[in-house]
Amino acid sequence: MRSSNPVFSRRGFSRDNGYAGFNTAPQAGGAAVGTQGNPYAQPSAGNPYAQNPYAQNPYAQQDLQYGAPPQAPVTTDRMTMDDVVMRSAMTLGTVVVGAVLAWAVLPVSSSSFGLAIGAALIAFVLAMIQSFKRTASPALILSYAAFEGVFLGVISEMYNSQWSGAPFQAVLGTMAVSAATLLIYKAGWIRVTARYARIGMAIAIAFVLVMAVNLLLVAFGVAEDGGLRSMGPLGAIVGIIAIVLGAFFLTLDFKQIEDGIAYGAPRKEAWLAAFGLTMTLVWIYVEMLRLVAIFSGDD
Repeated sequence: MRSSNPVFSRRGFSRDNGYAGFNTAPQAGGAAVGTQGNPYAQPSAGNPYAQNPYAQNPYAQQDLQYGAPPQAPVTTDRMTMDDVVMRSAMTLGTVVVGAVLAWAVLPVSSSSFGLAIGAALIAFVLAMIQSFKRTASPALILSYAAFEGVFLGVISEMYNSQWSGAPFQAVLGTMAVSAATLLIYKAGWIRVTARYARIGMAIAIAFVLVMAVNLLLVAFGVAEDGGLRSMGPLGAIVGIIAIVLGAFFLTLDFKQIEDGIAYGAPRKEAWLAAFGLTMTLVWIYVEMLRLVAIFSGDD
């Protein structure tokens, strides 16, 4: 059964069956051969794909007879890599357009920081609504991407005004981290298992909680110069940890996409894959932007 927390369910977590149905054993009285281990074909309670007609394999008995591994059914309405690429391009493209327009239209001023925070909060609310929905909403995801783009455009212009070229370097750094993570994942150097996901998520949750406490301490004047998020060596270390966590989230996204395609997830799931990738890439970009600024110093 999938977790009751849709934020974790988006990345394929399940309470009983491990991560993304990976390394799971068939249960007594469970699905027929050809659907065992398939998170999109399990008839368990709480599974939004239980009634998915594309998740039923009509060749299950044939696979059993010939000892062949179960194959996902051939259908025109299941998720493919092309679907993921197209939706990701649309979502990321919306982020880029929003960022470019914000940079071009909104000049750096005393109100820029407040505008960036406002756009970020709206994007956060939209992201939470989508995370707790059972199905993907393209309009909601694209709206999130638009406000996220405004946020990135404003803060990128602010950073560029003080550290010239920092946004461009952050984009290159984000691309480098993403490409390296993909190569490592495809080479099999990282195996996304239930244990890997649990440990990584525990570290990520602890990191977010520590950052939240640090923000409160800074807001009430207990910690000076940003506390753990200072522009010095400590801030650089925290930034590197955050980027490593971003790479970890990318591996979860890759695994979710891989499993969704292999198990014949509905085509609409491609929007959730694009949503997850966009949030992860935004995380990496923001942390990379801070890191570039720290290493640039006062230049």
